[in-house]
Amino acid sequence: MSTDNKYEWFAIRTISGQEKKVKQAIETEVRRQNLESFINQILLPIEKVFEIKQGKKRSRERLLYPGYMFLNLYVITKDNQTTPQPEIMQLIKDTPGVVSFVGSERGKHPIPLRESEIQSILQKIEEAKESGEMIETPFTRGETIKIMDGHFSGFSGVIEEVMEDKKKLKVLVKIFGRNTPVELNYLQVERLT
Repeated sequence: MSTDNKYEWFAIRTISGQEKKVKQAIETEVRRQNLESFINQILLPIEKVFEIKQGKKRSRERLLYPGYMFLNLYVITKDNQTTPQPEIMQLIKDTPGVVSFVGSERGKHPIPLRESEIQSILQKIEEAKESGEMIETPFTRGETIKIMDGHFSGFSGVIEEVMEDKKKLKVLVKIFGRNTPVELNYLQVERLT
């Protein structure tokens, strides 16, 4: 009977919209109970997004995995079964807003994430950091927009093509009674509501 101790990643489901509150509650309770050695990291993957309203760019954070968070927990492997330290597992389960450990069935121990799963999550976080701010609501072909900046400011038009890779739009603008294609970036236009 061998015992091997290390850290493993686990996913937990939370009530959607309460992820940050749950993370803070777990961190507070871990400190209060002096269990810092049993939890290595709590990961709540976010990306910065912006939207344009009334010609102004507004930035905010958006969760990459709404309703989930990832915890790197101290585990004990005994008889080929890996399980988090009982104290930390109970603390997490008792935290308001926590629904369950992902992959655990009623009465059974949670299953750690595979290395490939956590690497995929970490890669997505890195890509979100590298890409900087993303527009929250990409535009769609056929949508009517108002031009807020540039030579055609004040004109309205219909999106003919969305070039997501360049963050640009080809918009048909009526100039002197004719549809004229104009290329604009996302920041120059605003949705008409």
